[in-house]
Amino acid sequence: MSDTEIPQPDRVEGAPHPRETPRLFGQDKAERDFLSAYSSGRLHHGWLLTGPKGLGKATLAWRIARFLLATPDPDAGDGLFGAPPPPETLDIAPDHPVARRMLALSEPGLFLLRRAWDDKAKRLKTQLTVDEVRKLKGFFTLSAAEGGRRVVIVDSMDELNTNAANAILKLLEEPPARTTLLMVAHQPSRLLPTIRSRCRELRLAPLGPEDMARALAQAGAEVAPQEAQALAALSVGSVGAAIRLLNHDGLRLYGDLVQILDTLPRLDRPRAIALGESTAGKANEARLDLTLTLMDTLLARLARTGVTGQPPAPEAAPGESAMLARLAPDPAKGRAWAQIAQEAGDRARHARAVNVDPAALVLDMILQLHKVA
Repeated sequence: MSDTEIPQPDRVEGAPHPRETPRLFGQDKAERDFLSAYSSGRLHHGWLLTGPKGLGKATLAWRIARFLLATPDPDAGDGLFGAPPPPETLDIAPDHPVARRMLALSEPGLFLLRRAWDDKAKRLKTQLTVDEVRKLKGFFTLSAAEGGRRVVIVDSMDELNTNAANAILKLLEEPPARTTLLMVAHQPSRLLPTIRSRCRELRLAPLGPEDMARALAQAGAEVAPQEAQALAALSVGSVGAAIRLLNHDGLRLYGDLVQILDTLPRLDRPRAIALGESTAGKANEARLDLTLTLMDTLLARLARTGVTGQPPAPEAAPGESAMLARLAPDPAKGRAWAQIAQEAGDRARHARAVNVDPAALVLDMILQLHKVA
């Protein structure tokens, strides 16, 4: 398999790679925080970019890397006309030599650390191994001759195995000169405490409907304002999750789930059976995964409605708010839905592990909801 055919583990299906994404929406605070640290002259060597998947952490890492490698070092002196003003943005012109080299993955000052391709198994490795981290030694040796800044992007820290994590920790303890590590972390609480304590954190926020629409348009997916609101709600502000919803007709699928629950407590069994059958077979594995995810989302919205006394806004499907208010009218019912959400999730994970028929799994979960209703 050629390099161009190898899947990229740090790319969302149906979206451009983060290095190809020119703009980052909804994360102004994170960018300002980094620029403030840069302008203060106290640039930390290790940065954790945190938050749920799909918020733009990798895109921010590539923006920071471009900025650091293309911007003159503020410590190089004031020059003939005095010190330049502090930068107000991470933007770098797309025709800048550094930007062009990074797009082609040929920038000598950048090292991208991600899961490798397993030639024997003919698939991506499931973990980021210490063998990949050890390649940094050669990078530091070669790039030291250039005398400039060096940047390492780790995408993602969640995929490091134990030995690789320890190797990264050693690097943070004894960082090479003029080197910045940008580490994407979806669940930072699972990282070694010693790693977290040696890094500064940039936490990214969920996107609202307007930023979601702009981010999707940049990824090549134009959506109507109402669709952007529904996608922002169902994806919890994650562009990556929203793209997955669009790729697999998730808005219609969620609408089907809402319609089925709207028939409770008099369950429309034929419709429930048809939904289950639509997830059967190897070709529908992605649809099954999305169905289970959306069922979990719907149960969470039911529980929230009962506890808070009102359906979450915005509405994610026609008729959803009325259905939520009817099935979760009070905190007691909200707690019941929260309980069944946990039980249904456990049952689903067990069923997937023992290869239960997908259609039977989905129908069984709907029947559990029927009991609660």
